[in-house]
Amino acid sequence: MPRRYVQLDVFASRPGAGNPLAVVLDAEGLDDAAMQAIARWTRLPETTFVFPATSDDATHRIRIFSPRREVPFAGHPSVGTAHALLDAGLATPRDGFLVQDGIAGKLPLAVTGEGAERTIAVRTPRARVQEIATPDDPRLRDALAGLKLGALPPVLMDGGRRWWLAELASEADLRNATPNWDFFVDEANATESMGLFVYARSNDPVYHFAVRAFVGAPAQFEDAASGAANATLAAWLAERGTLPDQPGGFYRVSQGREVGHDAIIELRIDADGDVWSGGRAVAVVTGMLDWPE
Repeated sequence: MPRRYVQLDVFASRPGAGNPLAVVLDAEGLDDAAMQAIARWTRLPETTFVFPATSDDATHRIRIFSPRREVPFAGHPSVGTAHALLDAGLATPRDGFLVQDGIAGKLPLAVTGEGAERTIAVRTPRARVQEIATPDDPRLRDALAGLKLGALPPVLMDGGRRWWLAELASEADLRNATPNWDFFVDEANATESMGLFVYARSNDPVYHFAVRAFVGAPAQFEDAASGAANATLAAWLAERGTLPDQPGGFYRVSQGREVGHDAIIELRIDADGDVWSGGRAVAVVTGMLDWPE
């Protein structure tokens, strides 16, 4: 059965700049094994599968798979899938919102603007501080060796996925950092985390932070753009009272240049303390997927 299929670049307004995502818009009839096989075949960070909503308070239901396993929640798949649904005319915002249903529960997505100017932001699951560490912590010492650290201490955050966050002294230090993958793998496995997420403040006129995400487990790579990881950073900055001085708790992040991308992620902390993570997306491939059930 042919199924509508879209590949997008998320957190970008031009092809090649964002984090790629595959979306299967007609997923009914696919079982878990088939969805995992398709996700392995696309070889993209995540592939989403869209199903009709099963309740009146949701606009759609999704499942998210990496090439290795199903993922409860991730930012760029949620945002990119919403863009794909709107482009295909398969969903209509209600009072400016879509509502995604999935393993992480029902999550609203705020839709702003239209066409190429449209942005979508998902309200991310609440991230919480798991542990505040010191740079000489034995689990982090080797991973942080050679990095010039900033003012805030390293922290382990859990927003559905666990990340170690570390502030670097400057954007130049962050851009020039050379990852030591062996240590990131050890650190991720020892703490059941995704890996190390480093960030630095920026004076750029477009964005307020530059970030890099070094994934240590289950695979080893640098993520081109992570909405969920950036949401944990926003929660940490809010907790420490160090958010950028911007109206409405809004700021932008640059990610992915070191791996050939140029993503811009938009973050907002609302009056209730919830973090919204989002941005633009552009469809690169649109067609049909012919995969046996």
